[in-house]
Amino acid sequence: MKVVKMLNNKILNNSEKIEKILLYIFLLAALFILIYNIFNYDPAQGYDADAHFLYVDILPRITNLLPENTYEYFNPPLPYIFPSIVGTICERVFLEDFMTCRSLYINFIQVLQFFMFILSTYFYLKTLELLKPKDISLKLSFIILLFLLTANYKTFAMFRGETYIVLLNSYLLYRFATLVKNSFKWVPKDYIIFGLVIGLLALSRQWAFLLFPPYFLIYIFLRKDIKLKYLKFIIYSFVLGFLVSSWWYFRLFIEFGSFTAFNMDNYGFNFSNYPFSFYFPFNTEALLVFTQPIRSNFKNQFLPILYSDLWGDYWGYFSFTSNSLDTGRNQLYIGDYLARVNIVSLFATFILLAGLKIGFQALFTKNKEDFEIFNSLVFLSVLSSFSGYLWFLIKYPSYNGNTIKAVYIIQLFHLMCLLGAFYMKKIKNSNQNIYYFFIVLLVLSFIHNFSSMLSHY
Repeated sequence: MKVVKMLNNKILNNSEKIEKILLYIFLLAALFILIYNIFNYDPAQGYDADAHFLYVDILPRITNLLPENTYEYFNPPLPYIFPSIVGTICERVFLEDFMTCRSLYINFIQVLQFFMFILSTYFYLKTLELLKPKDISLKLSFIILLFLLTANYKTFAMFRGETYIVLLNSYLLYRFATLVKNSFKWVPKDYIIFGLVIGLLALSRQWAFLLFPPYFLIYIFLRKDIKLKYLKFIIYSFVLGFLVSSWWYFRLFIEFGSFTAFNMDNYGFNFSNYPFSFYFPFNTEALLVFTQPIRSNFKNQFLPILYSDLWGDYWGYFSFTSNSLDTGRNQLYIGDYLARVNIVSLFATFILLAGLKIGFQALFTKNKEDFEIFNSLVFLSVLSSFSGYLWFLIKYPSYNGNTIKAVYIIQLFHLMCLLGAFYMKKIKNSNQNIYYFFIVLLVLSFIHNFSSMLSHY
């Protein structure tokens, strides 16, 4: 028996060493991708880049944030403050011309977003360590799933406010996990920090509001012994968050007549705003997801476009350009490669979807422990983010589908990666051989998809 026990311990130690090495390899790979894209991708090529840069230039004169000056006028100001400061200092102190200063703050944006990605990854790993101390396999599963998302690298290569949502939400989840571990025994400092982060989220992008309802909904599913403490904490936090951020939305209401001003017409929530194929893409064109997943295929079909943009580059703003055949790269073969990327990514997608079951089960577990409470919040956040995004698309229909971008809702996929990692943990607990087989498949998927994560624009 002692010999068997020693052999088992040796195998366990060796497997943990391998997992730790793999974890470091993936962290280094992500750093390489991010640095490569800094040198090879110009954020000026990103979604609505000109309008975002005009916002930066106008921000020192906030009264000029009007539709006629930039069609991104409705966005909260947080992502634009840092580049605006850099640009202003450049112009006034160093007396550089307008375009030179713009090039400078674009470079600063790239470096800032690089560190934001690293910090968000750090907070995710800190959260997992809180929930499951010294569990390398859980961290490895999460990191592989997270780093497989091509949309990550698009988001952090472009100039996007969604990067702030990713960072702030990763920190908010960490703070939430810390409170869960302490059975919500909080002090004023806790709700002050929580409230400030909520306020900053609201000032980063409107998509952040999709993350707020779950913090109230989860109250229904909490144990009775912590309900009152949690309710007081979350009310104090959101009142502070409201005080920090509401000024911006009152400004929108006063100037444009709506707290949710936008640069598209509001048709109201009506399923008839789109044809049947938008919701249920059961036609032959949907098969192009696995043969030629680039625009203008799919004709505004929600899931095919979102899937192809998550794993590949459907719109042609990152790994290739569909705008200019004479100057663009990869036009002749990119569709075939991205089709293979979509096929290979089916397995990772299965893991992400299977993780939803973990969250659903946690939600209805009686007498929830720390792990189940956290998973419940993440599951509710997934539901809220997805349904809220779909609600937005239906209210503001775009008949070429240009509002269907994985970058816009990148928070949703990060949350799904957390649940997917917990699913992988469950697999390992039941059958280690299957778990390691899954890890091998995910590693091979990453190797195959690697080129889609690098900008060749």
